[in-house]
Amino acid sequence: MLSQKLFEEIGNKISETIAASPAKDIEKNVKAMMASTFSKMDLVTREEFDVQQEVLVRTREKLAQLEQKLARLEAQVFPEEARATVEAQSELGHS
Repeated sequence: MLSQKLFEEIGNKISETIAASPAKDIEKNVKAMMASTFSKMDLVTREEFDVQQEVLVRTREKLAQLEQKLARLEAQVFPEEARATVEAQSELGHS
């Protein structure tokens, strides 16, 4: 218990010394400089990143759906060209 109290006293003295020394000012200046640098870097938060990632996933899903729909419509309007495209893709897949 004596050693615990001694360590606490030493810790308090060190904290007081740092608070009263130029080291505290240096710490404040470094934090301010880092904050300024980070704001210039145009960083995003993790939350913003995750939201945009979800938007991208939904956009890709919608694009895939629209591509399939377009392929079906093209097949209805241009059945011969669609058949030729399917056959060409089939040949590429079997090569």
